[in-house]
Amino acid sequence: MVKRNSCVFISGKGSNLKNLIIKSRDSSFPINIKLVISNDPNAYGLRYAKQFSIPYYIIDTKSEKYENFLLVKLKEYKISIICLAGFMKIISKKFIKNFNKKIINIHPSLLPKFKGLNTYSRILKNREKISGCTVHYVNEKLDNGRIICNKKFSIEDTDDQKTLKIKTQKLEHFAFPQALIRVFNKN
Repeated sequence: MVKRNSCVFISGKGSNLKNLIIKSRDSSFPINIKLVISNDPNAYGLRYAKQFSIPYYIIDTKSEKYENFLLVKLKEYKISIICLAGFMKIISKKFIKNFNKKIINIHPSLLPKFKGLNTYSRILKNREKISGCTVHYVNEKLDNGRIICNKKFSIEDTDDQKTLKIKTQKLEHFAFPQALIRVFNKN
């Protein structure tokens, strides 16, 4: 199997990053994580990049030049897919067009419901009975790209934002690797 070079964008804890790094160590998994990008210098997930000796860069999204810097680095590391794993910054249309390769995102709801932020509170406020996570291609509209896969769970009356987040993240660790396998089995 030819593994594709991947870059993972994070902003926080990095549990999906850690999971993907571990999965990528398997020879049958379709990606090698060659680069990690964070827009938060204090993101806990950067520890996983350090622990597994993966190069990483911290970007200042307030700078107008950060996207050009990223495009140079993505080319330098021969990245063929970007995985957005809790990256809390909207990627510009210009960047999407200029990268011109696959970008996928994991979102903590069953899209197309509850796009954007504050997902768990909106799910509870809407009294949903089922929730989950969705992995989708990134396009120019927020959380609107073609769905690759999703995972579901039932919401209990006792669930709150914290328990929803725990349940969702547990499913994300299955959904993200499954989505990557699907993406590259089609090629």
